Amino acid sequence: QVQLVESGGGLVQAGGSLRLSCAASGIILRINAMGWYRQAPGKQRELVAAFTSGGSTNYADSVKGRFTISRDIAKNTAYLQMNSLKPEDTAVYYCNADVATGMLATTRRDWWGQGTQVTVSS
Repeated sequence: QVQLVESGGGLVQAGGSLRLSCAASGIILRINAMGWYRQAPGKQRELVAAFTSGGSTNYADSVKGRFTISRDIAKNTAYLQMNSLKPEDTAVYYCNADVATGMLATTRRDWWGQGTQVTVSS
């Protein structure tokens, strides 16, 4: 089993900043990809930012230049620094990780955190 625990959400005024953390624990041989998604009320879950299995980063167009994803590989932890927050950034933010728990390819699967609420007031 793998657990992803997010922290750092909260209420902030427009223009403010928040930093989200996601710590992965459990039986982890290798984290192939890791990132952040968000889901606003009535909308589909969307990618915010992620490290790909090749080590590059992807960002949603709406957050480019404002959000930065980083990671501490030794701690199996990813971070999302969110600056210049806007009311439209309000959503539940979910951590996602593509984790291999063993040597076989069949041990590789996606895991999700429980989500952390980010609310940006205008």
